[in-house]
Order: sequence, then structure tokens, then C-alpha cells
Amino acid sequence: MNSSKSPGLAGFGVLKNSTCHTEKKISVFFSIIFMTAGILSNSLAIVILMKAYQRFRQKSKASFLLLASGLVVTDLFGHLINGAIAVFVYASDKDWIRFNQSNILCSVFGICMVFFGLCPLFLGSVMAVERCIGVTKPIFHSTKMTSRHVKMMLTMVCLFAVLIALLPILRFRAYQIQASRTWCFYKTEHVEDWEDRFYLLLFSCLGFLALAISFLCNAVTGITLLRVKFKSQQRQGRSHHFEMIIQLLAIMCVSCICWSPFLVTMARIGINEGGSKETCETILFSLRMATWNQILDPWVYILLRKAVLKNLYKITSGCCGEHVINLHMWELSSIKNSLKVAAISESPGSSKQINLQPLSSMGQ
Repeated sequence: MNSSKSPGLAGFGVLKNSTCHTEKKISVFFSIIFMTAGILSNSLAIVILMKAYQRFRQKSKASFLLLASGLVVTDLFGHLINGAIAVFVYASDKDWIRFNQSNILCSVFGICMVFFGLCPLFLGSVMAVERCIGVTKPIFHSTKMTSRHVKMMLTMVCLFAVLIALLPILRFRAYQIQASRTWCFYKTEHVEDWEDRFYLLLFSCLGFLALAISFLCNAVTGITLLRVKFKSQQRQGRSHHFEMIIQLLAIMCVSCICWSPFLVTMARIGINEGGSKETCETILFSLRMATWNQILDPWVYILLRKAVLKNLYKITSGCCGEHVINLHMWELSSIKNSLKVAAISESPGSSKQINLQPLSSMGQ
């Protein structure tokens, strides 16, 4: 089959000299386990986040919860769509020539891989920026970061990720079937054309940029919260900030650990002008590492909630033999008072109703 004479079969050139052999049973097992775990964990996280959004709908935490819900929904559809296509490919014995004559399925698969890869990274960085503004510029955040603005930001992020994913199609560059014959992406074998290298480097640079923005904004947010805590004894309205920054730090760490191998691999392939030195097994391993990011993201919101952290603190303090007095004081001053003051301050006519009674309970 001469792929040079048939533009619709441009992605089949890699099938001739494929040197990457994967065990079918193991590969199908991985795909089904990843897809099932991702769908279940993301569905559970969506339920938790939607309940939390209903409780904090009119408060400063609502924008963060809306962005987090967008991230989890994106991860859910990523597992659902990409996992379904991958299982179909395995079920068809990876015979792309039979079911992908016009290269449509490979193009759809490649678009979904790029979109569902970049969009969660972008949303993680947007969440970090939102928290940084909420902590450093609370007045600006309360007036400008409304639910309507957050929904516009979500739409813009998704449209930008769609544009990046459609860029090769708009430039009449077909997505390529990879050496393992199980997924489609940019051209990663015998990359010699500058445009093919550009797509790989663009994907890697955007991913690293999103991680860098998350790191910088989370660092500024964390330092600001610690400075406020050490300088002032009044900690009202800050407990939910610490809860969200812990979740953001966990998301950033998970994203860095899971995505760095794949981003580095794609960057090395794009930089190497004389051909890629990365083996198919290395690329496949880094891809599976990146897939774990969409599985672990929802567990950040499932496990790192206030109620779960409180129970873990009780268990830890009980095992270490420490007294629970500090925990009781923390519950009174940092949780109940913060929520009470936040509710009063955000209600109409709050300037006339605020009193200093909650502050006196901190010393009890």
C-alpha cells in the first residue's frame, strides 16, 4: 500500500516497519482499568464538587469550585472518549487499514488526545491564578470574578485547547498512527519536517508553561497566606483558602509527576533533527503516566476535603498520643468563625451586623 499516493492513508506509513510490540491482553487490561477507574473517580468527584458548589454558591469559594468542576468534567470525558476509542482499537486487533480507510478515526483520536491532554493543564493553571487573585486582591476578586466571568474563562480555555488540537488539520497535516498501533498523535517517528517538530514543541512548551504558571501562582498564594497567618491573630475567613491551596498544590504535584515524562519525551523528539532516539516502549510508558493524571486529579478533591482532613488529624493525633485541645480550638476559631464571618460579610447590610462576638471565642 503506497501511502504517498493516497492522502487519506497518510497515517498508515508507520504500520509497515513497526518495531513496537505490545501484549494484547496486558494492553487491553490497562485500557479498561484506566478507563473504568477514571470514569468512577471523576464521577464521584463531580458529585462532591456540585454539592459543595451549592453550599458556597454566593461566596468566594464558588469560582474555585466551578473551575474545579470544569477540570473534573474534562477528565471524565477524556477517559470516556479516549478510552472507548482505545478499547475499540484493541478489540479490532489494531487493524487500522480495515476500519480507518479515510483516516477519520485517527484524526479524531489525535484531536482528543491533544485536547484532553492540554485542557486539564490549562485549567489547573487558571485555578492557580484565580486563587492567587482571591488571596492577594480580595476586593478585585469579589467584584470581577463572578460566576459569569468564570464560565467565560472556562469557555476560552476550552476553545484555545480546541484550536491547538485542530491546528494540524487546518494545516492539512494528518495525525499519525503511532508505532504501537494503539493511539494517534503528532508524528513521532523520523521527524524531519519543521512543522512536525513545531507541533511537538508547541505541545510540550504549552504544557510546561501551564505547570510553571501553576507553580508561581501557588507559591505566591502560599507565601501570602503564611504571612497573614503569622502577622495577624485573626484567622477568620482563611480556613477555606488553606483548604483550596492544599488541593492546588496536590494537583500541581500530580500534574508535574504524571506529565513531565511525556512532555520531556515529546520535546526531545521535536528537538532531535536527525531522527528520534526515543523507543516506542518509552513513549508508551510516558503516555500511561500522563493518563494517571486524569485518574488522580479527582481524588485530590475526594480526599483533601475539610471533613476528611479533620478525621485524619484526629487519627494521627490519637496514634501519636497528642491531646485534641489544639484541634478543638482550631475547629472553633478557624472553621466555624471563618464560615460565620464569611456568611455575615457577604450578606446584604453586613456592615451593620458584624460584631466582635466570634473573636472572643478564640481565646476560649
